[in-house]
Amino acid sequence: MRREARPDFIEALARGLDVLRGFQPGKPHMTLSEVAAQAGLARPTARRILITLEELGYVRGGDTGFSLTPRVLELGMAYIGSTNVWELAQPHLRDLVDRTGESCSMAQLDGSDIVYVARVAVPKLVTLAVTIGTRFPAAQTSLGKVLLAALEESELDRVLATPSRSGIEPRWNPSRDELEETLREVRARGWAVTDQDLALGIRSVAAPVRNGQGRTVAAVNVNAHAAETSVEHLVEAHLPLLLRAASSISADWTAWESRPIATVPVPAG
Repeated sequence: MRREARPDFIEALARGLDVLRGFQPGKPHMTLSEVAAQAGLARPTARRILITLEELGYVRGGDTGFSLTPRVLELGMAYIGSTNVWELAQPHLRDLVDRTGESCSMAQLDGSDIVYVARVAVPKLVTLAVTIGTRFPAAQTSLGKVLLAALEESELDRVLATPSRSGIEPRWNPSRDELEETLREVRARGWAVTDQDLALGIRSVAAPVRNGQGRTVAAVNVNAHAAETSVEHLVEAHLPLLLRAASSISADWTAWESRPIATVPVPAG
């Protein structure tokens, strides 16, 4: 079903989000024609949306075209703040970075992609830039393999049927049988490793973060450059530290979910 055919679907809102998503890395400034082409909209429609977004403070217009403003960060940070993800993960990720000397991240699944929700990075030359909100195809990342391996078969089918919105062309494109075999290995050992599956030079190892019911709600990883760190070193030196960090984040996640919620009575009348 096309999205505009749904009776409760607000197409104008969807088009506004299409415009915001059009400002990809490498395209911080775009002309009206570029925005319209990127969002798949007619120029008059794109112009009205940009004017509205500018009025709301999410877009800035200028002589060279349009660009996003820092206010757009509020949209993503609303999710981070509502789940308390950053506060839960930050101290454990910082400790893990101190112990490994490598960048460490936490991600969650969104369709067939992972989305980074927390990250502590070290200044190293890497093939792909990663920040909070960055998305990559799940099957080619250690974080994604952990998250996909935790799904029931029917849910896995639904997730894999969702087209990736990452814009990345991965180096490894497994068949369904190859991916199933990989996920079985991840389930058996409880962690995942990738060796340049997504992009040249990137290796990582990941472990699950679980809530109080034992459900995998996120994954954390240690990321390294292939020229500096072997897969053996990732597994033998960094994995034990990663597993302890994942366990600590899981404990904090469980405690946060089970926190008492205070209610304030409203006086009658």
